[in-house]
Amino acid sequence: MGWISEAMEMMLLSFVGPAVQAEWGLSSHQESLITSVVFAGMLVGAYSWGIVSDKHGRRNGFLITAIVTCLAGFLSGFAPNYITLIILRCLVGLGLGGGPVLSSWFLEFIPAPDRGTWMVVFSAFWTVGTILEASLAWLIMPTLGWRWLLALSSLPSFILLLFYSFVPESPRYLCLNGRTTEALAVLELVARLNRVQLPSGMLVTEHKLELNENFAPTEDTHLLSADYEGNEAKVPKNMDSKTESASSLSMLLSPKLIRSTLLLWLVFFGNAFSYYGLVLLTTELTSRNSPCAPHALHSDKSQDTNPYRDVFIASFAEFPGLLLSAATVDRVGRKLSMSAMFFICCIFLLPLVFQQSETLTTALLFGARICITGTFTIVYIYAPEIYPTSIRTTGVGVASAVGRIGGIVCPLVAVGLVHGCHQTASILLFQLVIFFSGVAVIFFPFETKGRELSDSVSEIKHSNMEI
Repeated sequence: MGWISEAMEMMLLSFVGPAVQAEWGLSSHQESLITSVVFAGMLVGAYSWGIVSDKHGRRNGFLITAIVTCLAGFLSGFAPNYITLIILRCLVGLGLGGGPVLSSWFLEFIPAPDRGTWMVVFSAFWTVGTILEASLAWLIMPTLGWRWLLALSSLPSFILLLFYSFVPESPRYLCLNGRTTEALAVLELVARLNRVQLPSGMLVTEHKLELNENFAPTEDTHLLSADYEGNEAKVPKNMDSKTESASSLSMLLSPKLIRSTLLLWLVFFGNAFSYYGLVLLTTELTSRNSPCAPHALHSDKSQDTNPYRDVFIASFAEFPGLLLSAATVDRVGRKLSMSAMFFICCIFLLPLVFQQSETLTTALLFGARICITGTFTIVYIYAPEIYPTSIRTTGVGVASAVGRIGGIVCPLVAVGLVHGCHQTASILLFQLVIFFSGVAVIFFPFETKGRELSDSVSEIKHSNMEI
């Protein structure tokens, strides 16, 4: 439900901007700003909620983001003027920045062999959200207008709040913070729901093993159970004192993680720039009343409906993109899947350097959307896998925040070029960004297919040595 909510709030940007521009007589720059402030809010939120989630728990992180998104999204529909709308949409972006909290939380429940497939299933609900929003816009925009679309699109965030009381905390997070009794209770619930027995013995936490290089892993000394609750809370928190004293950002840029982090930032930037660019280009390049089009001969009614129909059709491209991801992510691996899809996306966009017919343009954007959906899905699987539990949501959050910069720049630069009748320059810019993103994937230091998640930075050393 969280992924559906985020997808709907993001997709409505391509519909609301032109409608508000027409109603309030905004300039093209003011229209672009409606989209850009959402990404600006997400940039701050992605970093902030990642830290909140790593320090105070995944449940608390997602509760706060759902409340902010729901309230700001609903109130956006009642915005009396442009400034109020901008502020509320920025707050929506702040809430939407919590998306990495949900993906990291879900990832921490999945066994390594099936992790790629289940993360694709998780990502499928983003596609459900995009299609729901395109359908909703097609039905509501021509009759009720953009205010109703904004208000109704906030409903999934409200439904997300209803799930809060049923959501278990991540056992990995609980163990890392010494709350082993609570972690055990969650695992017992999981076992009960799956009608299996927990393995015999006590719950192991990796941090106790790191207290001493020569530590002997005996049951009395490193296995934590409910009877050990009095002392257990101190151990992991002491082990994380380095994390507390140094900033989370410096941890991400430590020698063991700096290469992965910088390359991941580049890929997230390229993904966000390309994905949201393709969504916006679908309405821009197929618009019949574009001043750059060689002919604008159609009725007002066809002009109103056409963009909604084209976005609706292009949204279905995400399903084959998800299927492609599911088929390759656990077979060929994360790196090869992502790089191949980036390069194929470049091939689909190449003919659009020159103006094509509406049908061919939609078909080419459909193919490009398949590929970019695949890369977006897989990078959200790969990113949480390369970071340890102690900084996982912070790492993914910061990478996502860098991606939001791509989202901010995209409507102001690339789509601005299309508005200025510079389609060739716009498409070439997309080509360059996508191509270099594919190259960055090739240079990722290791493949994560089938690997166990690490819980601390020190474990990454052993993982890298194995590769």
